[in-house]
Amino acid sequence: MDRALHEPMYLFLCSLCVNELYGSIGLFPCLLTNLISNNHEIHLTYCYLQIYCLYTYGGFEFFNLAIMSYDRYLSICYPLQYNNIMTLNRVCNLILFAWLFSFGQFAVNLSLGVHLQLCGNIMEKVWCDNYLLVRQSCSDTTVVNIYGLCMTVVIIAVPLVLILYSYIRIFKIIFRSSNSSNKKSLNTCVPHIVSLLNYSIGCSFEIFQGRVLKLHMPPTLRIIISVYFLMIPPLVNPVMFGLKLTKIRDASKKFYQRVILFKFRTCNKTTSIHNSNMISF
Repeated sequence: MDRALHEPMYLFLCSLCVNELYGSIGLFPCLLTNLISNNHEIHLTYCYLQIYCLYTYGGFEFFNLAIMSYDRYLSICYPLQYNNIMTLNRVCNLILFAWLFSFGQFAVNLSLGVHLQLCGNIMEKVWCDNYLLVRQSCSDTTVVNIYGLCMTVVIIAVPLVLILYSYIRIFKIIFRSSNSSNKKSLNTCVPHIVSLLNYSIGCSFEIFQGRVLKLHMPPTLRIIISVYFLMIPPLVNPVMFGLKLTKIRDASKKFYQRVILFKFRTCNKTTSIHNSNMISF
């Protein structure tokens, strides 16, 4: 492994990629099974499992992006104290807290939902949505709705405050300073900002369209938008961070060079072995 990538920013980026892989595992197996078998049904147990996977993915994604913004704030505004503040132990604790909070919060939400009696079985989405599943219930959903609303506010408000605070301070420092290194440091924020906007726009539209706006749109467009925040960030983020961050780009080049060199050496060894086994008549 490249030791140059053992820095807080790249560790947070690694956790972001792991989470996106986790979210893809929660979505694609069921989606592909439905497409191949032309069967648009799912067992209730698997539906709850998918809800848990996708909701924890969404919660952790936003928390991780917020932590990354705070990491950029410390790196740009406090460069001398950065290594003392962002130690490996603190980075691991922040990532672990984000995971545990997401898993714990949605475990409570799911435990409240599984006790509801369902009277309907039709969901106008290609993945199981907890909000739509609760609407299928004949039971009293007051507790579930209140808890879900409170947790939605917490999951959105807390990371949003941290993100806004971090970037307000970053832009103040950069625009007031004439130091070119600070302005170059802003380049490391560009992929994060793009990733943040990409995820936030897709996720916000999904939340408000289903609960507040109730927009009428073609079914195909509705399906595309409903899976946007689940499919596009895992595709866009590796490209954005890989192209923009120099250390990742250099590490990728070294990796591919080693792979090509290994294949070349293996091919040469195979050829020499074949030649040594040839018999002349």
